Amino acid sequence: MSEGIIYVLIAIVVLAIVFVKMAVVIISQSETRIVERLGKYYATLKPGINVIIPFIDRTKTIVTMTRGRYVYSNTIDLREQVYDFDKQNVITKDNIQMQINALLYFQIVDPFKAVYEINNLPNAIEKLTQTTLRNIIGEMELDQTLTSRDTINTKLRAVLDDATNKWGIKVNRVELQDITPPSSVLQAMEKQMQAERNKRATILTSEGQKQAVILQSEGEKTSTINRAEAAKQQEILRAEGEAQARIRKAEAEAIAIEKITEAVGKSTNPANYLLAQKYIQMLEELAQGDKTKTVYLPYEATNLMGSIGGIKDLFKSE
Repeated sequence: MSEGIIYVLIAIVVLAIVFVKMAVVIISQSETRIVERLGKYYATLKPGINVIIPFIDRTKTIVTMTRGRYVYSNTIDLREQVYDFDKQNVITKDNIQMQINALLYFQIVDPFKAVYEINNLPNAIEKLTQTTLRNIIGEMELDQTLTSRDTINTKLRAVLDDATNKWGIKVNRVELQDITPPSSVLQAMEKQMQAERNKRATILTSEGQKQAVILQSEGEKTSTINRAEAAKQQEILRAEGEAQARIRKAEAEAIAIEKITEAVGKSTNPANYLLAQKYIQMLEELAQGDKTKTVYLPYEATNLMGSIGGIKDLFKSE
């Protein structure tokens, strides 16, 4: 066999290998490719082994984003993807300029539309997200923007999902990663928060003092009421004791009068005896007192002296 024939066979084998390699396309799971035949859409390849006609069929090249850069690829990723857009300047309703960084989670559900309905899909999604975000923030004031992230995310996702539907895109969720107001606004907000904290501290302190005064006054009120009740009970018990003592004393005097009546007899008034006894007791107390004082006896004292004389006559008769 001549060398020419050997070279021809080698060339045929190489061409066959190249032809088979170009004809057989292996697609990984969750990926696909768009095949055009003579410049016209032909098929969407499925995961596994696919056979195409070399030089007649070719895969469509699209623009994708990898690590923040636009690259060209003929493979379409059907998994959920995330785009981390750079910070952009937005202006709120009250004319405050700030920077916002958004994260977009989306998924290609129709590769045909993603290829033929839009030229540069990542760039279109990024620009649409930026303009929609500016519109939403422009309708809100600064305080609303800082406290309404969920509202912003919901509105942004709804607008993007509706707008990208014709591109074969499903927007799953949108997250605002960073909201950075200007440094002057941050300082003003810091002062405002400090003032609010001081205000709350002052209010809490005054409320505490108020409650302390109320509790103290209630305690004093209760103490005063308790003391008054104790004094009242004490007076009642003292009055009851004095009444009982007077009753006992009156009962004792009644018994004494009965005894005296029995002793002196019914012919003599026992009251005269008792009055005379009291009078003598009084004279004894006067005698023991200050000797320099002048003592005046009442006019009725003569009657008491008569009583004493009656007692004397009484003893004589006995």
